Amino acid sequence: MGASLMARNIFNQPPKDEKESAAPSPAPVKSSKLPGSVGGLRDSLREITANSIRDIEPDRIDMDGLRDRLILEDSSIEDLAESIRKHGQQVPIMVRPSDQPDRYRIIYGRRRLAAIRRVGGTVKAIVRTLDDDASLIAQGQENNLRLDPSFIEKSLFIKEMQEAGYKPGVIQDALGLTRQGVSNHRVVIEQLPDELVRLIGPAHGVGRRQWGDLAALSEKVPLVDIARETLASLPDTTPSSDKFQAVYVACSSKARGAADQSARGQTTVVKDNSGSPVGTLSVDGKSIAIKITRKDNPEFGQWLEERAETTLRQLFEQWQNERGSGS
Repeated sequence: MGASLMARNIFNQPPKDEKESAAPSPAPVKSSKLPGSVGGLRDSLREITANSIRDIEPDRIDMDGLRDRLILEDSSIEDLAESIRKHGQQVPIMVRPSDQPDRYRIIYGRRRLAAIRRVGGTVKAIVRTLDDDASLIAQGQENNLRLDPSFIEKSLFIKEMQEAGYKPGVIQDALGLTRQGVSNHRVVIEQLPDELVRLIGPAHGVGRRQWGDLAALSEKVPLVDIARETLASLPDTTPSSDKFQAVYVACSSKARGAADQSARGQTTVVKDNSGSPVGTLSVDGKSIAIKITRKDNPEFGQWLEERAETTLRQLFEQWQNERGSGS
């Protein structure tokens, strides 16, 4: 499974009522752009919603574009469908004309569309003629205004947009970020295993520094293994941000333990074929030491002392030759 596909299926958290999520949808068709203006999307979405709203049959709307929310849960869609049954569709979705007659491609509102397909009837939609770039900006801006995505959700969306070939300016406009802001998100997501993010979830309230601190521990401990073990002991209803804290504490503790073990080092007694001690080998985070006790092996100790420098130099040269032949 590619990184882009993993990014599209990473969270398994129930989304909030009437907020964006995603269902399976194809990547944007870059070769068949519709006319439109990216600059026009920089206006407030409130002004966009002032356009006329149409009632459209759901089966005339195709899923399209990149996904800003990830796994779509049946339970959450059913809750949204029940709310729409009682109160009606309060917020319109946005679509754009398809290349096929009388069909549309969704820009945002995937959860609402899925819920209305369960309820039955038409869906209220704003129809805008936008190209791929402008559609992505509209999707990202509406998502930011209504969902308030977490740091890691934005990071995954950025990763997917970049892999789909969108230009930096379009990505910045879609999420309202500066070039440095996009870079800050991307640097962190590149260091984190996809499975780790999926296990933890969106973790609202957890920012770049905290995710970065967790990513830095990957050089010291197996993050995914520790996360699985830690989260298995937590209730399924544990909030995502609490899952993050539990995993971070567990990984930090393991890393400190590994550092302490490395600092203490390890000493091995080296024996000859008869089982008699020859000397000791001590290894820690700073050095490797070979120790020969003169009273146990006085003659061997004298022999080694006379040849120690030459022997060490020969071992170093042997290591250099083996490294050169292996490269």
